Amino acid sequence: MKIYKKGAKKLLNAWAFYDWANSVYPLVISTAIFPIFYGIITDDYLLIRGYNIKSTALITYISTIAFFLLVIITPILSGIADYTGNKKFFMKLFCYVGSFSCIMLYNFNIDNLEFGLFFYFIALIGFWCSLVFYNSYLPDIARESQQDYISAKGYSMGYVGSVILLFIIILMVNFPDFFSISSVDNIPAEIMAMKYSFVMVGIWWFLFSQYSFYFLPGRNYYLSNRDSINDISKNILLNGFKELLSVWIILKKKPVLKTFLLSFFIYSIALQTVILVATYFGESEVNWSDEEKTSGLIISILIIQLIAVLGSILAAFFSKKIGNLNTLIFFNLLWSGLCIYGYFVYEPIQFYVAAAFVGFAMGGIQSLSRSTFSKFLPKTTNTTSFFSFYDIAQKLSIVIGTFLFATIDQITGSMRSAIIFFLIFFVLGAIILIRLNTKINKNLMA
Repeated sequence: MKIYKKGAKKLLNAWAFYDWANSVYPLVISTAIFPIFYGIITDDYLLIRGYNIKSTALITYISTIAFFLLVIITPILSGIADYTGNKKFFMKLFCYVGSFSCIMLYNFNIDNLEFGLFFYFIALIGFWCSLVFYNSYLPDIARESQQDYISAKGYSMGYVGSVILLFIIILMVNFPDFFSISSVDNIPAEIMAMKYSFVMVGIWWFLFSQYSFYFLPGRNYYLSNRDSINDISKNILLNGFKELLSVWIILKKKPVLKTFLLSFFIYSIALQTVILVATYFGESEVNWSDEEKTSGLIISILIIQLIAVLGSILAAFFSKKIGNLNTLIFFNLLWSGLCIYGYFVYEPIQFYVAAAFVGFAMGGIQSLSRSTFSKFLPKTTNTTSFFSFYDIAQKLSIVIGTFLFATIDQITGSMRSAIIFFLIFFVLGAIILIRLNTKINKNLMA
């Protein structure tokens, strides 16, 4: 197989195409169809091992546990990948585990709730673990001047590809007879269409990822660019944590990168949690009529995805005009306003408006955060460790965020109190970025 040089168009496009492959998971499973499906088949409160727990709190706690596990295993995996040069192998492994688990969600029902939640849990693990290795490829395959653009292109391709599949699923859910989908064992045809959609996500993710895997450099590339091949020792399980420690030591000497990561960690507590629970909020807190709930929620998700494409493109455009940090400050302030607005959302039209702004803010802040971090990295060939650190910061923020959200939801019985609480983290993130930007500008003028 031909190995393309850094910055080659075909290599960049192949990398970005993995977003097309895997973005169906966060859209269909995390955001759109599965939350609706989960809301339909479960009651407001569930009796789990003797405890009466709110259904939305339960699924959020499951996410908390998954991300806590990810915080532990990600350093181990990245350490093994760095020392063996097998970045692509691990990216493939978790892609396949995640896609298979999505297919297994077809069997999810109220009678085997724990079985279904297990594969929801494993699919989440597969998706996020594959992203560790995918994101770490960015500085390896793109020059610094290309990173904002190709990062935004990846997110844009992901939004477009996932919307295409979601559109097909919408047709299936609303017109099951046209697709020869009928009720099975008293399960309505609409619900069966949702179950089939989980299988489609797994197949889509698996098949389209093959294009990226064909072009992305493998083990031989990384070993040939290493001064010496590191022996695999009995302490390999600790290598990832040692790498994180080495990154932390470097961060002490890189105050700009360290401060950016602090801000990213704080605003990600709110950002990632709100993205994860948005549909559950819409399903349980908005006053839908029985006829419009399913279609209304799906339309809201489509609005989010389509406008997210515009958000990621405009974020890259404005970052060139006013700088990455100023653009990120704007998006944090926008998210702060959305938290306030979300607290007062009761009617479908209000939720549609919120969805439009969430899509714009989500698309902009996600792609620009990734490329900004990449720009601040020191010159190194060991990018997996830095992106592992970035990824650990993001996952740990989700652990904190989802735990806080689920706890507030369980105690108050409403997700609104949790939404308004997360305003704090966006404001703090913006303040840190403002101070960092001011410091950088002073140093440039000195």
